[in-house]
Amino acid sequence: MQYVLLVGGGKGGAAILKMLVGSNMFKVIAVTDPNNNAEGIQLAKKRGIQTGANWKDFLDDSIDIIIEVTGDEAVFQEILQVRNKHTVLIPGSVAYLIATLMEEKEELISTLQDETYKHNLIFNSTDEAMVVIDTEEKIIFFNKSAERMTEVPIIDAIGKHILDVIPKSQLPRVISTRRIEANQETVLDNGLKIITTRIPIINEKNIVIGAIAVFKDITEVVNLAEEITNLKEIQTMLEAIIHSSDDAISVVDENGRGILINPAYTRITGLTKEQVIGKPATIDISEGESMHLKVIQTRKAIRGTKMRVGPMKKEVIVNVAPIIVDGILKGSVGVIHDVTEIQSLTKELDRARQIIRNLEAKYTFEDIISNSEEMDIAVEQAKLGAKTPVTILLRGESGTGKELFAHAIHNASDRKYNKFIRVNCAAISESLLESELFGYEEGAFSGAKRGGKRGLFEEANNGSIFLDEIGELSANTQAKLLRVLQENEIVRVGGTKPIPINVRIIAATHVNLEKAIADKSFREDLYYRINRMPIQIPPLRNRKTEIPLLCQKLIQKLNQDYGRNVEGITKEALVKLMDYDWPGNVRELENILSRAIIFMGYNEAQIDQQHILVLSNKKDIQHASTYSETMTAEQDLTTLVESYERNVIQQVLEKNNGNKTATAKQLGVSIRNLYYKLEKFKLANNNMQ
Repeated sequence: MQYVLLVGGGKGGAAILKMLVGSNMFKVIAVTDPNNNAEGIQLAKKRGIQTGANWKDFLDDSIDIIIEVTGDEAVFQEILQVRNKHTVLIPGSVAYLIATLMEEKEELISTLQDETYKHNLIFNSTDEAMVVIDTEEKIIFFNKSAERMTEVPIIDAIGKHILDVIPKSQLPRVISTRRIEANQETVLDNGLKIITTRIPIINEKNIVIGAIAVFKDITEVVNLAEEITNLKEIQTMLEAIIHSSDDAISVVDENGRGILINPAYTRITGLTKEQVIGKPATIDISEGESMHLKVIQTRKAIRGTKMRVGPMKKEVIVNVAPIIVDGILKGSVGVIHDVTEIQSLTKELDRARQIIRNLEAKYTFEDIISNSEEMDIAVEQAKLGAKTPVTILLRGESGTGKELFAHAIHNASDRKYNKFIRVNCAAISESLLESELFGYEEGAFSGAKRGGKRGLFEEANNGSIFLDEIGELSANTQAKLLRVLQENEIVRVGGTKPIPINVRIIAATHVNLEKAIADKSFREDLYYRINRMPIQIPPLRNRKTEIPLLCQKLIQKLNQDYGRNVEGITKEALVKLMDYDWPGNVRELENILSRAIIFMGYNEAQIDQQHILVLSNKKDIQHASTYSETMTAEQDLTTLVESYERNVIQQVLEKNNGNKTATAKQLGVSIRNLYYKLEKFKLANNNMQ
């Protein structure tokens, strides 16, 4: 339902109001006009719709569409300036056209469904057998009379090759010859003698798309010979086919006067049967010359001609062909294709695609599983932060769902209709990160694009930018980010002119920023800027009560990913999962469930404990216990933590034979962060390659 504000209550406004109140797609909130006696104002009062002299009194965030029908360009421009960005401003003429097209489309669909039902009812009630085949010679229509005469059930005939159902059928020959075969006598396999007429079905492009056979028992043919020779019956059949077409069809006689149109013709041209039948062929032309008259004069077909028809000057493409019977010209038939509707739908599709490309935030708070006190606090803090423009810092271990929170915060904010840009600060090399974030001017460095390039902050203007792994930023980039937070402006690489921006920053890190400040690897002033609203997302080991709900949601997701239909997880398997401390958090849980589903048999409906990779915390406990024996009471906490961190990195590095990429992956840190720690702990000169 779209909420509409109608500005202007004159005759035009009244006409549009009458149209809108009859639609179930729009709701008119108010009608405004300085003249309280305006026709539209009086009509609105009768309908119980709010009225007023000033449209500004009714303009708020709930309005989806404003229709301006005052005809005053100044009013239109003023509304254009003050409307909300999500509110669509439409001139009255455009609104009338769009609404009319939508109503006509709904009416056409309803009419088509009704006509299809009537046609099927007629075809199945007639005594004549009817069989229709497509170009592959397969049966696509088989009525009850055909079932009775051939003694083949309809359900067994549809989709079968015609020769499998009627071995002596000559319908395939009609497709190849494109000729009508009238009143042909033949005998069915059950001995029944019939008279059949076979007709090729040719579309507006002169392409054969099938063939139809109409036949009846020869005894009935003898008794009803006069009716069969009556062209009225054939005309009725042809009219039924013409009326079922989505393309507009019109037929004129040899004098150029209308004798037949279908409902699609009325829909496209806006002209009724009474306005066309018996009238000259020029009655529907608004721009151009009549192709019917031209074809009658030349006796030659005309195809692909552009013209405009009807009072609305609808742009169409027409194909017209002469009707010649036994060498005598009987008239012409024209097929009209609507171009404007296709163009309008194409524009709407392009607009929808653009909206989808811009709305990149996929998750909301509904997607966050919260069944523990710590998680509930984090969610409530995030919801509170979403309603303000404050910078938010999401803190937590890897795999706890920091990006999920970032998506939800953006979608719950007033920026949700603008862009959501995601940046992994650890995934982009230091040399490229600055230009990616802030953009660059032409000639800023070798290989720079002509005209320069907008940075991600400019792309996210009026929206949100999610800076994941913010603790990995270099000192230079940290300084530039601080300027963004302080001044709300950026300077492109190689540029000097500041560019104002309005961006909500959502940062995330699993690094101990306080320790990084002490190590001089993170700016203290930047820390206080981004730490205005810190949200601590608890690790999975502190919220194990959520594991059953997480498993249920993750299994649904993995079923879609892998095309499986796993129903759930057993209690025994849940006990095993609840017993584990989950150092990799929710990401590790998804990994375990993913592997379980992959190796399950297709006949197994639930994940059981044997499907789950062996999980054990004993080795970690033993290692911690052994290491604790080496600690001395004289050492402070920072020294103990650093010593433990150094030993862990050294052990994993040795295990991977010095392969730093594999080591960083196993430790769950970026390669840049690993190199920093190797330098810090004097492990950088390790001899292993």
